[in-house]
Amino acid sequence: MKKDIKALVDKGEMLPLMEEFYTIQGEGFHKGTAAYFIRVGGCDVGCHWCDVKESWNAELHPPTDIDTIVNNAAKYSKTIVVTGGEPLTWNMDPLTNALKSKGMQLHIETSGAYKLSGTWDWICLSPKKIKLPTEEVYEFAHELKVIIFNKDDFKFAEEQAAKVNKDCILYLQPEWSKREKMIPLLVDYVMENPKWKVSLQTHKYLNIP
Repeated sequence: MKKDIKALVDKGEMLPLMEEFYTIQGEGFHKGTAAYFIRVGGCDVGCHWCDVKESWNAELHPPTDIDTIVNNAAKYSKTIVVTGGEPLTWNMDPLTNALKSKGMQLHIETSGAYKLSGTWDWICLSPKKIKLPTEEVYEFAHELKVIIFNKDDFKFAEEQAAKVNKDCILYLQPEWSKREKMIPLLVDYVMENPKWKVSLQTHKYLNIP
């Protein structure tokens, strides 16, 4: 990457854009609603069950000027979801400032492993054992979404729920490849612990991005 481009990426004025698309939000609190997704490359959290591993290497995704990203988003929706990869790898302030200037509602999906940047209307925190969230993001999370891959993840979910703010909505979501095995356990757990809600990857059932 050329030095001048790298400097812009480091500032958040350009971002390694993997893909952008208009679809239906499939998970969590806003499931079923139309939204424009901005998927930013780069992630070193490295979940072995990640379904977008092609997002991990930022070098594979072209540095894109945030004005281009914003203008594309403005054609489709007022609700924007920034995801990854791990979007907080990068400074989100320039992107969110530009989107806010267009009157957008901004959501982020993050592991919380890096410093919280950007201005957000909704923060979906999906913590990972490999690289835990910063203390700051627990305070601001609107939604906690814990992926259930095995039985030990229920314990991890409770540990994370103890750290978020009192208004944060709690979700358990079965990892897609283990859903048939884990859904019965997850359903029983939520019935026994009704502070939790079930989240499913409904976009996969609908066969949409």
